[in-house]
Amino acid sequence: MALITVNIQDEALNRLEDYTEKKDISVSEFIRRAVLEKLEDEEDIQAADAAYAEYLKNPVTIPFKEAAAKWA
Repeated sequence: MALITVNIQDEALNRLEDYTEKKDISVSEFIRRAVLEKLEDEEDIQAADAAYAEYLKNPVTIPFKEAAAKWA
């Protein structure tokens, strides 16, 4: 496991510590979760952008019921 140092202003640190105390998690756990969530969001955005680019190449659509039937 790696150790990362983050510089944060005192006011932001106080808010972070207050929040994590209320949620009964450590600051480290909160930051770890936030980073992982951000990475997942970015991966989802990249996947959506790629799917949209593919759609633009061939903008064929099918009705929802037909698509749902294929996956049922």
